[in-house]
Amino acid sequence: MINSAVEARLEAELVSKHGQAAHERIHRGLGQVLERWRPADGDEQAFTSFVLDHFVSDPAALQDTADHLEYALEMLDGHANEMQRELSRFQQLDEGPDRPVNALLAGYDPSAHTIDDLFKARIGFAALLNFPLTTLTERNEQGPSWSRQSWALARLAERFEFRLPAEQLQEITRVSAEAESYIDRYNIRLDHVVPSSGPSLFPKGLKLVSHWGLRDEIRGQYAKPDGLPRQRLIVQVMDRIIRQQIPAAAIDAADSDWDPERNLVRQAAGAWSEAPREPDVRYQHLLSVFRANRAADSFFPKLPSYVARVFERDREMPEARVRQLLESVLSSPTAKTVAERIRKRLGRPLEPFDIWYPGFRTAGTVDEAALDALVRKRYPTVQSFQADLPKLLDKLGFAKDTAAYLAQHIVVDPARGPGHAAGAKRRDDKAHLRTRVGKDGMDYKGFNIAVHEFGHNVEQVFSMSRIDHTLLEGVPNGGFTEAFAFLFQARDRDLLGQSKPDPQADALRTLDRFWSMYEISGVAMLDIDIWHWMYEHPDAKPAELREATVRLASELWNRYYAPVLGVRDSPLLAIYSHIIAFGLYTPDYPLGFLITFQIEQHLQGKSLGSEMERMCRQGRLTPDVWMKQAVGQEVSSQPLLAATEAALLAVRE
Repeated sequence: MINSAVEARLEAELVSKHGQAAHERIHRGLGQVLERWRPADGDEQAFTSFVLDHFVSDPAALQDTADHLEYALEMLDGHANEMQRELSRFQQLDEGPDRPVNALLAGYDPSAHTIDDLFKARIGFAALLNFPLTTLTERNEQGPSWSRQSWALARLAERFEFRLPAEQLQEITRVSAEAESYIDRYNIRLDHVVPSSGPSLFPKGLKLVSHWGLRDEIRGQYAKPDGLPRQRLIVQVMDRIIRQQIPAAAIDAADSDWDPERNLVRQAAGAWSEAPREPDVRYQHLLSVFRANRAADSFFPKLPSYVARVFERDREMPEARVRQLLESVLSSPTAKTVAERIRKRLGRPLEPFDIWYPGFRTAGTVDEAALDALVRKRYPTVQSFQADLPKLLDKLGFAKDTAAYLAQHIVVDPARGPGHAAGAKRRDDKAHLRTRVGKDGMDYKGFNIAVHEFGHNVEQVFSMSRIDHTLLEGVPNGGFTEAFAFLFQARDRDLLGQSKPDPQADALRTLDRFWSMYEISGVAMLDIDIWHWMYEHPDAKPAELREATVRLASELWNRYYAPVLGVRDSPLLAIYSHIIAFGLYTPDYPLGFLITFQIEQHLQGKSLGSEMERMCRQGRLTPDVWMKQAVGQEVSSQPLLAATEAALLAVRE
């Protein structure tokens, strides 16, 4: 153990060697290293030799050290990211048999040992000895005046703030991969979902992943005059999934029919009968993700819970601030006014699934079957979508040379699941767009998701390959990359040439954005509440978590949604698969909607392509610093709320 006397002696010796001007840096650097130095790292003599040899005072040498560390970390991160992407491709991509070993490969993280090894090699200590750790308060208050180099150095030191053992990281990766695999394969054959009153209501071969596909099928049914019974049937399916009452035989099953109302199953032409329900697998996966992350708590003394780490360290927005943003929308009287407009448009009392009402979108009632046919013809294969990327970017307003550059840096892959975007971690690598394409080609739901992921990819290329410091790679948090994905996704019909001119288009888009924000804010609040419940009940069994989830979802519904929609006790918000597999990711979606709206307001009269590149190349600043430089104001719900009130006045019913 290195005591305070040793620290004082070394501080004096270093000041004598490097001068009084370096005193503040010496004091800070010694403290940062000592806080993380363990007995296994060496004795007093080893510590003394290390700090005397590796403290750098000459400005040119210090800059050179930072440059070399930046390059080295880009290489480490970039190649480890490529290895993990290639190992997980067998599980994530629809490129061959679904072998049992695929899950094992996806659960292995080649980068799990990186931080551990960098400390053992004393590289982490060299960074902490020479470069400053900063607090979130400092980054927010002082960051606006920092140079790009100062921001890069802050992110360099931050990389080594916490020393989490490799085995902990590996376990988190393993359980997360297992949960994601479970979700990716959770398909419902709607053509085998049969109502009690008669035959199936859905076309042969309709297979949808939960929750994405089921939710989007509900949205698509608004365009059909006979869509209401189908929507109600899908809600019954969702309710059985949430409560884990769904028969195991009804999951991705093409050889049996399922009546979700009576919860009975029949094989071929046999009789209806009860069947064993799926065990509480859904909630066991969530508990596994929770316990793996909770096991790391002791290594983060300043952030002693996963909830705190996600908000304070990863998102860099305190939980209280995010909650306030969500509640400002959920509690807004505007929600009731918008809901009344929806009720009038539908000509019936609202039901829980109307949180997904899409009709404010321009041409929001286009028959999805026609869009399916159009998309299938245009994109029969993954390769055809890949080939069309430059044209899509051109339609979005990107300059031709920029569009060509982006298209060359994005690879489209066939996904087993609904799709996702996988960014690069070094300049010379490429971002990957994973999207689902059926044997008959891509359908409209797939196109909508693919365009969303395309927005992620474009952000990823700009903020990695075209950034000045790879230490600043990325955007402030997931809400920002979601914002750009939403910007693209909202233009999906424009890209298909299916938008209809509408003088009220901007106002309708605002109402659509508000209603989407209202819906997903409840999901985010539920996600947060569930994690707090798990921390309060760390030894809970899956069945107890299931009951708690249903209760929390229903309570939240009754607080924010029942007064607006007029229906109580719905657990529908708990259908989101992200809650199970992605550890508190859902708050990034409502943040993304707010940020998207603020960016859209800023973009009026400007080019999406050039402005998006300018914004993304800021990199990973803190959220409010990034936003002020991007659009002139911090993250706020007020622009959306004010614009929604104006839109209600502008839209004539």
